[in-house]
Amino acid sequence: MPYTTDLIEEVNILARFNLSTTQEGIKVHSSADEDVITATQRLYDKGLLTQPDGGYLTPLGLKVAEHLQNALVILTPTHH
Repeated sequence: MPYTTDLIEEVNILARFNLSTTQEGIKVHSSADEDVITATQRLYDKGLLTQPDGGYLTPLGLKVAEHLQNALVILTPTHH
């Protein structure tokens, strides 16, 4: 599966969430880059976020973000 810019934007949004608490969400302001705004809306449409402009992760969104962030930790090179 090729990675599209839309998918990468969605990954970047999900990577922003602090998974150590469910009480911390994100807010994408109307002045944000259009790609970020539309990626956030798509995540909401997919049922991963509680609001079209961010909000909190839904239960499904939390699972997706956990898997995504774990994969990013594994795939991101570390500096020794």
